[in-house]
Amino acid sequence: MVKKFPIHLLLIIGGIMMILPFFWMVSTSLKAPLEALRFPPTWIPSVFRFGNYPEVFKEIPLLRYMANTVLITFASLMGVLFTGVLAAYAFARFRFPGREITFMLFLALMMIPLPVYLVPSYMILFKLGWIDTYLAMIVPWTVNIFGIFLLRQHFRQLPEDLFDAARIDGCSRFAALFKIALPLSKPPLVTITVFNIIGSWNSFFWPLIVTHSDSIRPLQVGLAYFSREQSTNYTLLMAATTMAIIPLIALFFIAQKHIIQSQARTGLKE
Repeated sequence: MVKKFPIHLLLIIGGIMMILPFFWMVSTSLKAPLEALRFPPTWIPSVFRFGNYPEVFKEIPLLRYMANTVLITFASLMGVLFTGVLAAYAFARFRFPGREITFMLFLALMMIPLPVYLVPSYMILFKLGWIDTYLAMIVPWTVNIFGIFLLRQHFRQLPEDLFDAARIDGCSRFAALFKIALPLSKPPLVTITVFNIIGSWNSFFWPLIVTHSDSIRPLQVGLAYFSREQSTNYTLLMAATTMAIIPLIALFFIAQKHIIQSQARTGLKE
């Protein structure tokens, strides 16, 4: 126990350093405007002003931004799960010419940064007339290469005997996918779901470029415009940010067990 004390101490210090920004955000959201500017700063508000949170809804259409984000997140998630499951199952269980090369090309696409394909993607959406629409924020993100990789690795670890028995019983390949593979794939599916929700919820750069109307802006873009308008009103900014981040924190705590299971199994030998 004594030997592990330095490791535990470092972990505790690291955990505190990670928690401090969130604590400061929540604390500032409950302060009066003058107290938020006080120096030296106070960690605990002298008077808790919970009225800052209702005030945010008067300043910006926060519910509208959240509704847009939920719509975009749900639609893109459905696309990611649909394309990811089918592609991963094909790479894992079907044998066809160029399978390994195609899969390596898929993985290589993960190394290409967003600015490289930003202009071509924008031009394509402009030609389609999708700029400033929900389609521009949903369709390009209905495929997730990391999700395909994660599911493919999981499908390849499933015992071949299960699929042989299914074929003997007259089960088709796609029936085996839905009756055998998917019921045994809860951890990777939950992991992909959580990561996709977090990515869509925090998406900023792409929606900022393809949207112009305030009515379809997602949460992060709406908060950026609010920050520009209320650059010195730190209490309202922190209140809005707190409400934006709470759903993600709750989601992570609910699904962390499945995330750990999925990541642990992905690295197993095939």
